[in-house]
Amino acid sequence: MKNHLKHPVFSIISKLAGKSNLQVYAIGGFVRDIFLSRSSKDIDIVVLGNGIDFAEQVAAALKVKLSVFKSFGTAMLRYHDIEVEFVGARKESYRADSRKPIVENGTLDDDQKRRDFTINALAIALHPDNFGQLIDPFEGIVDLENKLIRTPLDPAETFSDDPLRMMRAVRFASQLNFEIAADAIEAIKLNKERIKIVSQERITDELNKIILSPKPSIGFNYLFDTGLLHIIFPQMTNLYGVEYINGKGHKDNFYHTLQVLDNITIDTADLWLRWAAILHDIAKPATKRFEPGHGWTFHGHEDRGARMVPKIFAQLKLPLNEHMKLVQKLVQLHLRPIVLAQDVITDSAVRRLLFEAGDDTESLMMLCKADVTTKNEYKVKKYRNNFELVQQKLKDVEERDRVRNWQPPITGTDIMQLFGIKEGREVGIIKNQIREAILEGDIANTREAAIAFTIAKGTEIGLKVVANTF
Repeated sequence: MKNHLKHPVFSIISKLAGKSNLQVYAIGGFVRDIFLSRSSKDIDIVVLGNGIDFAEQVAAALKVKLSVFKSFGTAMLRYHDIEVEFVGARKESYRADSRKPIVENGTLDDDQKRRDFTINALAIALHPDNFGQLIDPFEGIVDLENKLIRTPLDPAETFSDDPLRMMRAVRFASQLNFEIAADAIEAIKLNKERIKIVSQERITDELNKIILSPKPSIGFNYLFDTGLLHIIFPQMTNLYGVEYINGKGHKDNFYHTLQVLDNITIDTADLWLRWAAILHDIAKPATKRFEPGHGWTFHGHEDRGARMVPKIFAQLKLPLNEHMKLVQKLVQLHLRPIVLAQDVITDSAVRRLLFEAGDDTESLMMLCKADVTTKNEYKVKKYRNNFELVQQKLKDVEERDRVRNWQPPITGTDIMQLFGIKEGREVGIIKNQIREAILEGDIANTREAAIAFTIAKGTEIGLKVVANTF
């Protein structure tokens, strides 16, 4: 263990622990990550005594600023590239209506027992007399080797005391590709309703970490199977299941969505593109219809889904800003490249897609590529080839026509000056005609072509040029 304690902060802590005759330990994620061969910049230090007083000594020795959080009994400092948090050893008890513990001073054993999982209860001694000694009372190392998420104490009590730990169990399983112990799974099922006492912000923070994990479907399958997802995100569970009429069924849109989410993680770590993958088919349950002689349809699910995005973001306390607008746009447009790939690719259709997608065109194409989940290798190859054709066409048309993030080559003010008219219906009509003419390829995307077109269209509705000085 000593080889992993080379950072100078550990020698200072050890020296001061010896001087003060205090038992001090590194605990939690830093220790766990040593065994996972992952670097960690956050170090939790537990002190058998007053954690804040000891932190003040360390900060003084390192000549750094200390941030003290008296209400939590913690203190934190930054030194070079790491962040160190200090706390006194504690034992905790809980009330049934709150996940906030009643805290008392405790021993190292008490502190390790209050940890959420055995893999997070590992501790390394930092006092000079036992520097580098590993303390592992709950066989956390064995659980790391077996890739198992297990609680130090009875999981039903652990999750009832702090229901957020249920989300954390799923998050660690998803991030590390670990299994959750069978008794812990049953305890989550038993206590799932208690997630309702946790703030939405904390739930969503854990949900986002699951979404950002290497294979998010691991976490979502656990959320679904335990019943947590039905409580925290019911719109997603509505995607589950297959209905048959006259022997015709449709794909299970829940598992399709998980596959799309896993697919997009291969190409991007962007949280909002992953949310777009989650929500791209969210309105299929609401738009599902059976048409005799044809089968199941989901007409308009992209439009309905785009309208659902702001409500879902508000419900989950996700930001209602440009991130939400990006997800909404991608949900709205996610079928367009697929349609382009299936049909003859016209310049007009490509211009319209560039016009609507703008700088998010590449993100849209990434989502559409992820949306191909068929197991038919012929179809996969066909779709990929067609998408490559679409992407090349997008590139060619953009280089020629410059319609991405399109701005009209002449403005409403130009039109008013040209015909000597005030702002009104005629101006709006001509502006729309200019846009449509450029998108259809009837005129070039240049100021000169737009002016000539404007004069012609204005003349058609009885307007006269009074100031052709452009």
